[in-house]
Amino acid sequence: MDVRDSYDSAAKAYAEHLSSELERKPLDRHLLNRFAEALRGRGPVADLGCGPGHVAGYLHERGVTVIGIDLSSEMIACAANLNPGLEFRIGDMRALDFPGGSLAGAVAFYGIVHFSAAELGKVMVELRRVLATGGLVLTAFHIGDQVVHVDDLFGARVNLDFVFHPPGVVIEALRSARFTVVEHCEREPYEGVEYQSRRCYLLARAD
Repeated sequence: MDVRDSYDSAAKAYAEHLSSELERKPLDRHLLNRFAEALRGRGPVADLGCGPGHVAGYLHERGVTVIGIDLSSEMIACAANLNPGLEFRIGDMRALDFPGGSLAGAVAFYGIVHFSAAELGKVMVELRRVLATGGLVLTAFHIGDQVVHVDDLFGARVNLDFVFHPPGVVIEALRSARFTVVEHCEREPYEGVEYQSRRCYLLARAD
């Protein structure tokens, strides 16, 4: 069972548990609000690793043209059902189905959690390819240097490794792919809302 199969298995339970999580995450909402203000009317924005589409829906409600991308067809089906009228596509962050320079921005909330440090460079280069110069990317991830293996996700059988990253490693991958990090924010986990790990948010501009 790989990442795609795991999320196909867990999609319905995942959507049930996490599709409303932004209601309990004030900093996430604040950062997404500012991201939406910066990109509203500038062109399409990709939500990479969109899951059940809650981040895409949140941005859409704030006037952003959003396309949700996820590896899992079952997760895409959940996202489309929960967010009627929005566009969702099956896709891989390592080989995105967008022309070069066609996106105004991208958001990847925990979209890099299954990539090793060695894989981040390729992911960021592909992200830079599809973003227009001056485009923005907002990413969030777990801080650390450990890998947490999970066999059960919300009661569904999975086989997933969640990779935690030191912020400096992700920043260097972005810089090497011709991004400038313009904001760096960290927070402690929200008690009772999420996995108890420290979180990092990076806003970067495509040079």
